[in-house]
Amino acid sequence: MGDYAERYLGSPDEDNEPGLTESSSKLLPTGLRKPMAGAGDQTSVWHRKTTNPPIADLTDESGGSVSPFRRDSDTTAATTVDDGISEHRKHLSVFILFLLNLVNYMDRFTIAGVLVQIQEFFDISNAQAGLLQTVFVVSYMVVAPLFGYLGDRYNRKLIMFIGIVFWSGSTLGASFIQKREDYGYFVMFRALVGIGEASYSTIAPTIIGDMFSGAKRTYMLAMFFFAIPVGSGLGFVAGAGAAAAFGSWHWALRVTPAIGLVVVFLMLLVIPDVKRGASEAKKPDVLLNMETQPKTTYLQDLGYVLTNTSFMLITMGFTFMAFMAGSLSFWAPNFVAYSQIVGGNLLPCTGNDCEYSEISFTFGVILCLSGVCGIVVSSASAKKWANSLPKERQNTDALICAIGLLVAGPAILIGFELATTWAVLSWIFIFIANMFMCFTWTPCTDMTLYVTMPSRRSTANAVQILILHLFGDAGSPYIIGVISDHLQVGQPDTYVTKYYSLKHAFYITPFMCVVGGGFFLLASLYLVRDRKKVEDALKGKPFAKDRLDVPMAEYEPVSKESVC
Repeated sequence: MGDYAERYLGSPDEDNEPGLTESSSKLLPTGLRKPMAGAGDQTSVWHRKTTNPPIADLTDESGGSVSPFRRDSDTTAATTVDDGISEHRKHLSVFILFLLNLVNYMDRFTIAGVLVQIQEFFDISNAQAGLLQTVFVVSYMVVAPLFGYLGDRYNRKLIMFIGIVFWSGSTLGASFIQKREDYGYFVMFRALVGIGEASYSTIAPTIIGDMFSGAKRTYMLAMFFFAIPVGSGLGFVAGAGAAAAFGSWHWALRVTPAIGLVVVFLMLLVIPDVKRGASEAKKPDVLLNMETQPKTTYLQDLGYVLTNTSFMLITMGFTFMAFMAGSLSFWAPNFVAYSQIVGGNLLPCTGNDCEYSEISFTFGVILCLSGVCGIVVSSASAKKWANSLPKERQNTDALICAIGLLVAGPAILIGFELATTWAVLSWIFIFIANMFMCFTWTPCTDMTLYVTMPSRRSTANAVQILILHLFGDAGSPYIIGVISDHLQVGQPDTYVTKYYSLKHAFYITPFMCVVGGGFFLLASLYLVRDRKKVEDALKGKPFAKDRLDVPMAEYEPVSKESVC
């Protein structure tokens, strides 16, 4: 019986490696922590007052059954709970989520592709134009915590369906505004689009996280995030192309709703209702607990997320990246157009027939290709680098993000300076800057998932969205527009003035990149520790039970002697 107790409860020396028992036990209330060596009685541990599920429910990677009483060292393959979903359906689900994310980002950047035409139609300033993106992002970030709360508790697929239909309808509605004095309604529709998109963005990555784990999850997330640069680029291209083909910018807003409604019905048919934590739970009772136990309050979830050191540092680094990305993607086509006019390579815009579709197309292609390159290079580099290091030093995801931002800042500054004299070289440096900036997308989401418990990942994503947009791209287009307008006060209304005012306003973006890189360097110091806490909890190890959201009333002290 002693052997049984040792296997079930753990030997006295088991799990004593630094950062495991110690770090996990510190998360418990003081009266429930495991005594450390030399601190008194060590015969008592906290054990769940439930019986174990059938042994056959636990399988290893080869499909054979594994006893839940074995220690990790007793098996060579990692143990996981079978979720009953075929690999084919999982891969098809990721593809559907990719298509939805593609439409999501196409919709966001369609406006930027026809921004000059919209400014001329409504006769608005740079600050008012920047407000279009700001109201979208503000509404998006404000409702994100609500969808995070719902996503951790209710049917995720149904929530996404309602949100996608809502945002598609709002985008379509904005395309029928025909009067210049109705600019206020146009702004309102952009705010409604943000509400719909928040439902999808907070939940979709958690579904991928629950279907895959480890390196495979990284690759699936990389595929999912290919949609960001591709969709952003297609947004510019499709918006400018539709406006040119039909002779009005209104048609640019009718492309994504049609595609979105088709793909959302495919989502209902293909994507499964995957259990939270299914890809990582090493014991059936761990998975069962996350699905069936009474949920913690939202304030408790927020407290967990906001005190997670790695998560907060990752989010701050991501926020400074978002500041640059938001301002660059919104204002870069206008900036390039002004620089080409000042350099004598483009005729000025006159009247309502403004059409810089060639610039929008070029910028869209650069955004698309550089983003894909950035995601591929960062994902492959991070994993290859990690494989060359021992497990206790695998903080390469954070370091890759830091490198990306520290290179992107100087690159975009050089691109700005060369805009009027060396147009081709300027495009090249914009390409380089966006490529390195996109180093952050896949690693950031992967890090957020693996330092956060599955039952709180939607909340973590929502908090991250709120912070990165509130202090990042929600205000950056508007701030750039306001600074640009202020620099034009008292100056002649010429394209030279517009060019230099926008260029000087852009100078704050490289600084933001460098600060963001610094936060990722700090995150690399805590990443391994916080990841280990989650891994320990998902293996069902003692002293990490608080990470599973189990009410402490369900635990009682059990001594090895009483079990034997």
